Amino acid sequence: MAGRWCADGRNLTSGVPIPGTGRLWHDAAVNAPVSAVPPVVPAGRMACVEQPVLTLPRAGLELRPWEAGDASALVAAAGDPAIGQWNLLAVPDREAAVRRIERMRERWRVETGAIWAVARSRADGGEVVGLAGWNDVDLDGGSAEIVYWLLPAARGGGVAVEAVGRLTRWAFDDLGLHRLRLCHAVANEASCRVARKARYAYEGTMRSALLHADGWHDQHLHAVVRGDV
Repeated sequence: MAGRWCADGRNLTSGVPIPGTGRLWHDAAVNAPVSAVPPVVPAGRMACVEQPVLTLPRAGLELRPWEAGDASALVAAAGDPAIGQWNLLAVPDREAAVRRIERMRERWRVETGAIWAVARSRADGGEVVGLAGWNDVDLDGGSAEIVYWLLPAARGGGVAVEAVGRLTRWAFDDLGLHRLRLCHAVANEASCRVARKARYAYEGTMRSALLHADGWHDQHLHAVVRGDV
């Protein structure tokens, strides 16, 4: 059979359309020029499985895929000044939030992102209190950038550090990536503390690298590579 296939019979050459190209994402990946360097992580490692639920035992929370029913949490986050200071989250209403959640789920299917809701367990009501996950997933190159934010109910208790640690283990041990980065505006001291506590080494400052509502910010680059943790 032509193309590449998941173990359950799904064809990786059929995928999500790439906007403006008339092509499918997996078609583009399969038909790309063959590199002399093999991919760090083979295509299908994400698309062929369901996004897992990961536990955060110290916080009594879990990381689970976003659902349409979580839209109100995204709207609340978009209106939170502390989140808005450091995140570009344009979600004015429930409809926009539902569309954003579908894009999160689509990014898992096309293996470019892995975004979880930080939530209480179903037994405790399932309330979403934050977001954590991986942007800019590059399976070929074996890298990704972690992102996160927390609503007020989850701040100050080490939740961000535990979530970063759990997702780091997942990215290395389950997905198979090689290098992970954490970037934040220099003025965002809380994220710098999270990076240090999660053992992401400071690698330098990128000048005028991040645009926020108040203008351009210098950005700290922290990273961890396989074997560091």
